[in-house]
Amino acid sequence: MAEAKLSPALPLTHASSHPMANPGYGKRSAPDQHRRTKHDFAHLPPREAAIAAYIDRLPQGADISVKTLAKQLPYGQCALRTALNRIQAAGHLRRGRERLETEDGGSRWITRSWWSRTARDDSWWTAFTRGAVPEDPHPPERPGPTRSRAHVLLAALGRTAPVLSLSAADCAALAPLLTEWLARGATDEAVLRALTEGLPTPVHHPAALVRRRLVDKLPPEPVPRPAPRRVLECSECGVPGRPEALPGGVCGGCRGERAPAQPRTPLPALAVHARADAIRAAMSVRRQERTPV
Repeated sequence: MAEAKLSPALPLTHASSHPMANPGYGKRSAPDQHRRTKHDFAHLPPREAAIAAYIDRLPQGADISVKTLAKQLPYGQCALRTALNRIQAAGHLRRGRERLETEDGGSRWITRSWWSRTARDDSWWTAFTRGAVPEDPHPPERPGPTRSRAHVLLAALGRTAPVLSLSAADCAALAPLLTEWLARGATDEAVLRALTEGLPTPVHHPAALVRRRLVDKLPPEPVPRPAPRRVLECSECGVPGRPEALPGGVCGGCRGERAPAQPRTPLPALAVHARADAIRAAMSVRRQERTPV
């Protein structure tokens, strides 16, 4: 009866009012996910599919701990813990820690809950923890826009600065220059500021002025960031371990596996002889003690 209380089509208002975790914590979306469809979690049981669909709609940084989810959804903590473990086993969730560099040059480890709408196998999660996510053999399906992001930004310049209204041909010609800005991490706001602030009066050739600014104000290439250090943890006992030792996010001990017996190292010959001599000596002493005087 509990599963009937929650359907995969929870109202979006529930997700929009969900509590956020402390800054830097909470839900973290994995990269290169397929776009959302109504069949994303059809391979899961109804309860797990509903919970997964709910979590998938939550924003980055949302608190997806068992305790918080139990306050938002009609399930107890025990049922949610079981459901999350099944969702994890299906490849949508991993828990662990990640080391972050601080502004003062130090570092600190924080708890992470990584979420992927697209189910991933253990090898993908292993590569993800090492900062080397492999190419997806089935690339995400994205709608093919007729105009690039750079083209759209250039076409919208006239709304911010009417004197910079560009023609379609101008936008097409300038788009490759702006694409390089975007590749270097420039935001839409930064682009608009660079192209529209401090304009001369009058502007005789808008396209020529935009071209000059795109060339002269090109931001530097970003400094390569070090590969992230991530450690996965067992969802049952919380013990950290190598990804290879946590298939499905669960350690061998929690899966009921016994640790392999340690092979015994044979004693050297001298040690064997010494131990045999000690045993013979002890037996001789006992015989003498038993011999009546």
